[in-house]
Amino acid sequence: MKLYYAETFNPRKPCAVAKYLGSPVEYVRVDLARGEQLKPAYLALNPNGKVPLLIDGDTRLWESGAIMAHLAVKAGSELWPSDRAAQVEVLRWLSWDAAHFSRHGAALYFEHVIKPYLGMGEPNTAAVDEASGFFKRFAAILDAHLATHDWLVGDRLSIADFAVSTPLGWATEARLPLDGFDHIGHWHERLMALPAWREPFPTQQTRTAAA
Repeated sequence: MKLYYAETFNPRKPCAVAKYLGSPVEYVRVDLARGEQLKPAYLALNPNGKVPLLIDGDTRLWESGAIMAHLAVKAGSELWPSDRAAQVEVLRWLSWDAAHFSRHGAALYFEHVIKPYLGMGEPNTAAVDEASGFFKRFAAILDAHLATHDWLVGDRLSIADFAVSTPLGWATEARLPLDGFDHIGHWHERLMALPAWREPFPTQQTRTAAA
């Protein structure tokens, strides 16, 4: 298996899952700053021109949620639950996250992390204010759920936790408005105890450059 990634928002998810599972993947780093994701060779693999991308034999998967599920199923791991009702719950959290929590966390990440990195100027104040407001709204929903659950689904770690937690990996840099959401903070501490979540990306010795 080859996992194409960059040290950015969405690739963090499958990289963390692959590390947690000890999946036998070859990591291929895509240099976004040099536009490697837009080269014809890469677009032939992923026409979206984005990372992550997983190639497993004849299977070619983009989208981080699908890649995480594939890795868990292949490993026979309960990160993708065997129980069908729990699978639906995982899908619910993945969908909620993409539409709400990580959507607005990613907007703050873009304004405060990516724009300075790419030399795109100062953060857009209106965009920051809008994203912060929505982020706090949905953080309150997550915090309320975590008040009575250690993990998002069935009180067992799943790919939903790896997905929804992604903004927290850049909480300080992205200036996420997390004050007062104590249950999210405790959940974050549990996740930080996992080396795969704390340091998800491969080292120089375990990766190759994109063609």
